[in-house]
Amino acid sequence: MSFIVLAVKSVWQYYDPSSDVLRLLDLFRRMVNDSLRIGIAYSASSLRKLSLLTYNQLAQYDSPSYYKLCAISRAAGILAARKKSVRRGFTTKTPYAVRQQLVSCYGFKLESGGLRIPVSRGRRFRIPLTKHVLEVISQPGVKVRSFTLTRNRLGFCIARDAPLVQCNSTVGVDRNLRNLTVGNDQGTSYYDLSKCVRIAKTTVRIVASFTRDDARLRTGLASRYGQRRTDRTGHIIHNATKTIVAVAVQRREAIVLENIEGIRCLYRRGNGQNREYRGRMNSWSFGEVQRQIEYKARWVGLPIIRLSRRETRGSSVTCPRCGERLQSDKRLKRKLWCSSCRIVMDRDMVAPVNLARRGRVRFARSRPPIIEAQGRAVQAVKGNPTPTAVPGVDAPKLTQPNKELTEPSRKFA
Repeated sequence: MSFIVLAVKSVWQYYDPSSDVLRLLDLFRRMVNDSLRIGIAYSASSLRKLSLLTYNQLAQYDSPSYYKLCAISRAAGILAARKKSVRRGFTTKTPYAVRQQLVSCYGFKLESGGLRIPVSRGRRFRIPLTKHVLEVISQPGVKVRSFTLTRNRLGFCIARDAPLVQCNSTVGVDRNLRNLTVGNDQGTSYYDLSKCVRIAKTTVRIVASFTRDDARLRTGLASRYGQRRTDRTGHIIHNATKTIVAVAVQRREAIVLENIEGIRCLYRRGNGQNREYRGRMNSWSFGEVQRQIEYKARWVGLPIIRLSRRETRGSSVTCPRCGERLQSDKRLKRKLWCSSCRIVMDRDMVAPVNLARRGRVRFARSRPPIIEAQGRAVQAVKGNPTPTAVPGVDAPKLTQPNKELTEPSRKFA
C-alpha cells in the first residue's frame, strides 16, 4: 500500500511592472488596511465575520471582486496573529500594511509561457515567465495554487502529491555553528558552514564602519547589507541541505532533527561571555537549516522526525557504545573521552549517531502513517509541521561531503 503526502513550496522570479500593476498593488494595500481598521473596530478576527463587515465597504475600490476577497483574507490572517500574541501576553502595535503587494488565488491564467492577471475591468497584464519557473511548474503533478506580486517580484505557491518514501533506517542531523554533521551507526558526513560565520563577521564590520550621522541612511545601508548576508548564507545552507535530503532519499533513511529551541538563552548579557562571542552565536541560522531540510524532504516524500527537547538532551555528551556521559578536556577541544570504553570521540560525530538511534525508536512507534478520511497520509511520523509555503527555490549546485568523515565509523558499531 502506497501513501501520499501533500507538499507545498514556492518559486519566484523578477519582472518589470507596469503603471497599472503598481496602481493595483497600492489599491490592494489600501483594501487590506481598510479591512484591518474595520476588524479592529468590531473586534473581528475570523474570516467569515470580517467578510460580512468589510465586503460592502470595499465597493468603493475599482478592483476585481476576488482581489477584495483576498485582501479580506490577508487582513483576517494578520488579525488572527495579533489576537494570538495578545492572548500570550505580548505587547502589540496597531497592524498596518506598508509594503505594496498582491496575493491572489483567483483569476490568473498560465498560457503561452506567461502569466495573465486582470488589473482592472476588461484589462489584463501579461508577465513572461523565466525558463526556471516554467520548468518547475510544468513538472508532473505540480499545481499552481496562488501567486504573489510585489514591485519587482512574482512568486508562485505550488503543491504536489508526493509518494511517501518507505524508509528502512534513520539518519541524525546535528546542527552546529560552523558545520552540519549527518550520520548514523553506518557512518557520518561533515558539511562545512564556516563561511557563513565569516560572512556574518564581515557584514558586522562593514555596518559598524558607517560614520555618517543620518539614521535613515544608516538604516537603509544596514538593511541592504543584512539582506545580502542572508542571501549568501542561505545559498550555502541550501547546497548542504539539498545534498543531505538527496542522500537520505537514495539510502531510504528518515531524517531526525533535534530540538534546540531556547538555545539563545545561553548567550545573554551577564552570562560571562564577551560581546563578540554572544553576537556570533546569536547570529547562528539554526532555524533556517531546519526549515530548508523540512520542506525539501516533504517535497520528495521523505519522513521527518522531530525530537522533543527531552529526547534531544545529552545527545552530544552521551557515549553511543555504553551510554555513559562523556568527559571533556580543554586540551582535546571538541573531542570527548569515555571513561568506560577508554576511547576519544568527536562530539560532532557522537551527536548524529545518538539522534539517529533515538529517532529510530520514534520512527518504529509511528508506523503505519496517520491516514486522513480521504485516504491520504498527512503525517509520516509524529510531530511533523503543517506544510507552509517557503520562499526558497531549489538550485542545481551540490556540496561534496568530506571524504575522511564519510567512511563508516567502526567505533560506533
